[in-house]
Amino acid sequence: MILDYMKNIEMNSEKMLELYAKKLKVCGHPVRLKILSVIKDGTVCVKELWEYLEQPQPVISQHLAVLKESGIVSSKIEANKRIYTIVDPFIVEIIPFIKISSYSKK
Repeated sequence: MILDYMKNIEMNSEKMLELYAKKLKVCGHPVRLKILSVIKDGTVCVKELWEYLEQPQPVISQHLAVLKESGIVSSKIEANKRIYTIVDPFIVEIIPFIKISSYSKK
């Protein structure tokens, strides 16, 4: 009975590790890390992101689409702006540990 319990814990741990690995892989692109480090403290619109990160709007939009499809960020429309927020609790917890000095402010 204890052995079955331990196997169940190990299987759950493996599944969680696989899930974390997938999330980290999605976030692992340098531009995505920059995006996440900018929006970690609140909500930001696309225009603010591409202006601040000095990247073309299509580049930022493509990376945001990948993050959104993976469930890491969500967006909502306010007036004529699309606003992005980090919604994945795992990513919310780890992003503050990634020190990117030139992108640590809004």
